[in-house]
Amino acid sequence: MLVHNNTNLPSFTNAVLTIGTYDGVHYGHQQIIKRVVELAKSINGESILMTFNPHPRFIINPNEPLKLITTFDEKIDIIANYGLNHIVALPFSKEFASMDAIDYIKEVIVKYFHPKIIVIGYDHKFGKNRTGDIHLLKKMGPEYGFVVEEIEKQTIEEIAVSSTKVRKALLNGDITEANNLLVHPFSLKGIVVDGDKMGRKIGFPTANIKIENEHKLIPPSGVYAVKVEINNKLYDGALSIGVRPTFDFGPKLVIEVFIIDFNLNIYGETIKIILYSKIRGQEKYETIEALIEQIEDDVAKCKN
Repeated sequence: MLVHNNTNLPSFTNAVLTIGTYDGVHYGHQQIIKRVVELAKSINGESILMTFNPHPRFIINPNEPLKLITTFDEKIDIIANYGLNHIVALPFSKEFASMDAIDYIKEVIVKYFHPKIIVIGYDHKFGKNRTGDIHLLKKMGPEYGFVVEEIEKQTIEEIAVSSTKVRKALLNGDITEANNLLVHPFSLKGIVVDGDKMGRKIGFPTANIKIENEHKLIPPSGVYAVKVEINNKLYDGALSIGVRPTFDFGPKLVIEVFIIDFNLNIYGETIKIILYSKIRGQEKYETIEALIEQIEDDVAKCKN
């Protein structure tokens, strides 16, 4: 698989193309990608996914904050598992957003890819004011030598899957539901930084995590059962997100993970935290002893 931007595109052969933001790479996204790969093989062509960086909503609606299920790098890492020949990440700008839908088809889709087949979701919109849709693509297909295949709404247990529903589940702390819709576990990636060593003082040394991308979605405060990936090895862990009210440290949000049966120095390293379920919400305890007892219970639940 090769990753390109619009300045180094090769000449594609029998291109089968899909287009979208693919935030989360959820179940519906996965079905589209699999179909693109399948069709490309059937016509001895190349499978291509075109996406955007940054996410279009940061440009189109800069005053409406968006939290990403997957950062750009995380998204590419997940998509890479599905056997595509190429991922093309186009820079998204105000100029790009203002492009007329017909010009977008001519100057981007046709000019860059000369596709034989375009595979898109049922609700895909494009061009200025999102006026372009599958009907416009089908109308222009014969003139430019491509056909369009629509992927219908995907459902899991009668729930229609969308990035919006995944995001809502995560913001509600419903990790199990989010992971079910994603069909892969939600994760956080960050650098291990110095903390105040309070966890070490009470017998549970934690790794404090700095999430580098400010737009990454952080689930609500609480304790979560997780796996921690360090240098390609997995460890059980208990993740705490919150302001640590028992210690009255103020409003700063702290993301810290207790890695079970682990005692190596990992300051400065980037680690991945894979979330599986929420154990409980954030609570304030009257004594340190009560907090320690609760942490012991949390760790036991995470092990299970």
